[in-house]
Amino acid sequence: MKGAEIEYKPIGEIKRFQEEKLCEALLYLSLHSPFYQRMFREYGIDIRKIRTLEDLQQIPFTGKKDLQRHNDDFLCVSREKVIDYITTSGTLGDPITFTMTDKDLDRLAYNEKLSFLCAGVQPTDIVQLMTTIDKRFMAGLAYFLGLRKLGAGVIRVGNGIPELQWDTIYRIRPDTIMCVPSFILRIIEYAEENGIDYRNSSIKKVVCIGESLREQDFSFNLLGQRIKAKWDVDLYSTYASTEMATTFAECEYGCGGHHHPELIICELVDENGALVEEGAIGELVITTLGVESMPLLRFKTGDLVGIHTAPCRCGRTSMRVSPVVGRTNHMIKFKGTTLYPPALFDVLDYTPYVDNYVVKIDYNDNGTDNITVLAGLRQPFTDDVVKDLKDRFRAKIRVAPEIVICPVEDIRKINFPDMSRKPVKFIDNRKNNHHEKRKV
Repeated sequence: MKGAEIEYKPIGEIKRFQEEKLCEALLYLSLHSPFYQRMFREYGIDIRKIRTLEDLQQIPFTGKKDLQRHNDDFLCVSREKVIDYITTSGTLGDPITFTMTDKDLDRLAYNEKLSFLCAGVQPTDIVQLMTTIDKRFMAGLAYFLGLRKLGAGVIRVGNGIPELQWDTIYRIRPDTIMCVPSFILRIIEYAEENGIDYRNSSIKKVVCIGESLREQDFSFNLLGQRIKAKWDVDLYSTYASTEMATTFAECEYGCGGHHHPELIICELVDENGALVEEGAIGELVITTLGVESMPLLRFKTGDLVGIHTAPCRCGRTSMRVSPVVGRTNHMIKFKGTTLYPPALFDVLDYTPYVDNYVVKIDYNDNGTDNITVLAGLRQPFTDDVVKDLKDRFRAKIRVAPEIVICPVEDIRKINFPDMSRKPVKFIDNRKNNHHEKRKV
């Protein structure tokens, strides 16, 4: 089993296939979506003239603020057809509700089946899910549905509780786990503290979510290097979001997340909304295909990525999405340097005496960005530690933030709040027009 045939077709054939799907999606929106019906009227858009992927540029972008302000207007079906309700937060602080029909859940399962196959998971495998399936999140449900469709065994342990994770591994002997990469380090630490021979466990593969493992050249980043140095398992990165209802998963060659052409159309734009040249970094804009309840058209994800169109060694010819560089609304201007949180994370992940951390962004008295790093240490605090950590930041990003040493347990409570499916490592306290606080 290797996935959908369209992923292996010539680029021209993939493009023509997507353009047919685009016409179907536009017709569906014009008939069923109050939000897009209004947009088409207000902007005088004749969907009959949108025939190619290039024609999409005639249509305005959709953003998260649209979803928050007009949430109900995106619904294309009657409430009676809704099977599942999902909630995600957004830039205005108000929650966004996504709905899914039975058809949407089937599409979600198909998407995850393709992604698991891409990451080398087979029907004979047993996968331990270290992700929540409740709290109105899409991810855990999607993984379960995809593995069920694939025919693989599933162990729904949920997130956290290293003791339960290891007990399950030794009782049931799964060969694959799915979790946030930083949690791998946490269960390794627990194993080392409790004499668990994790290197000789049944686990051979880890499918990772929520955090990047690679640099733009596809080499392992510092987090990936730390994991591989401790545990020689196969690591696969994935990239997804609730809005996309689609996953980009690495294959065995680890050269970006593979695109499923039948599920989503992708564009890459600069800060002015123009398409970027191939090889450049831009904001990913997506148009969902085959979504029944809440399809999206030219939705700006806020994620800065690159796109690679050369065929992959695995045989797939569909494009690949690079690791996420950062988010457009998380750009930091600090002492004349432009930064994104992953650059700060890399320094901290590579520092051996840092156990955990939180990066906070505030405005200083001059109205410019200020960075404070709260760090928990594996060793007693000394002044030399703060100096060394600042030197590490200067060597990597040329500037040094303020460093505050905190108890490891205090930071862990911030990292793993009850209502988050992935670690909170970045807190943005900068005030925008809505005086909000953003967390990722």
